[in-house]
Amino acid sequence: MAIANLPLILRNVSYRVGEQKLLDDVSLTVSSGAPTAILGPNGAGKSTLLHIAMGLMRPTSGSISWGGCSETTPHRRAIVFQRPVMLRRTVRGNIIFALAQTDCPAEAREGRLQSLLEKVGLTALADRPARRLSGGEQKRVALARALARDPDLLLLDEPTADLDPAATRAVEAIIADAAAAGMKILMVSHDAAQVRRLAGDIHFLVNSRLRESASAATFFSETASPLAQSFLRGDLLTETTP
Repeated sequence: MAIANLPLILRNVSYRVGEQKLLDDVSLTVSSGAPTAILGPNGAGKSTLLHIAMGLMRPTSGSISWGGCSETTPHRRAIVFQRPVMLRRTVRGNIIFALAQTDCPAEAREGRLQSLLEKVGLTALADRPARRLSGGEQKRVALARALARDPDLLLLDEPTADLDPAATRAVEAIIADAAAAGMKILMVSHDAAQVRRLAGDIHFLVNSRLRESASAATFFSETASPLAQSFLRGDLLTETTP
């Protein structure tokens, strides 16, 4: 399956806010295949990198391209934020609103809606106000809205943050199914166990800098970076970590 947004290439990307550098000379390539994870502690710059990868922010310096194109209008790209906002509508209304922003014909939206509800396991809650759902259910609504765009590149910011194990399992199953269907997933996470379960390759970020890139198998079995080894041991990596 060809993916128009790939390869996603960042070359020497930095991002500053005043004197604060949120990303520092990051270069990486995201290719087709199993999910790619940006792993690192909180405050590493992962969300900033994801927003740049989506085209929502421009780097202060460096360049980014999607499938050889440097345009920033998201086409067949979708993002789910760590804390997605639910519209004051039902689950059905949230997803129909997302479908209305696509080129899905009006007469086809009901069928597409039912398919998305089934895919994220929310058919029984279709008429429930989205803002009254649990955190895990809201994440699944957000995933359905993203999938409504029929993306070939789906970006996820801490997709199961603050969810209990059952909700985490449900969200991870949706991610795994999307990846198995050929959709490219780029996710950021501070949860090494989740990355081990889902990712095919890993870019390890600490204090705004890329420290290591490797396949998941290599990263977890023979990681070369002392910082990565420290992170996997559960050590606290702070802003003073070199």
